[in-house]
Amino acid sequence: MAQNPYAAPAAAVADVAPDGEHVLAGRAERFAAALVDGILLAPASFTFWFAYTSRASVGGTTLALVCLYVLALLAVDLYLLSRNSQTIGKKLVKIKIVRKDGSPAALSRIFWLRGVLNGVLASIPYLGGFYGLVDALFIFGDQRRCVHDYIADTIVINA
Repeated sequence: MAQNPYAAPAAAVADVAPDGEHVLAGRAERFAAALVDGILLAPASFTFWFAYTSRASVGGTTLALVCLYVLALLAVDLYLLSRNSQTIGKKLVKIKIVRKDGSPAALSRIFWLRGVLNGVLASIPYLGGFYGLVDALFIFGDQRRCVHDYIADTIVINA
């Protein structure tokens, strides 16, 4: 059968998913979600850093309140991750974590492989900084997956 020169083009559009497939979250959305999560954790990080580096003492009550804040933030994130595979930032930006095949990602996979293992690798002296850079730069690949996504066999999609 000959091609019809007057037929509409049959080009695949990269950001529109065929039926049954998920649309990968954009790099900007993933960055925005990470930024929100980081901003929420910043007061605690700053307080602990100040307490560690300052010669002035930070009161025990302040440290206790900061610990409670971190535990509350962790509890909310764990609840959202177990329910929707989203952190607070991902929920606000409307993206979520799923397995590469589109099935729901278990909380254990997200927590241990994307969170704990990724944190341990990033904490290795000297190599951790390089790993963190490589992890972040992987987002610019065609699949828009960071190293921690490959480790956990996950993708981030629009919710």
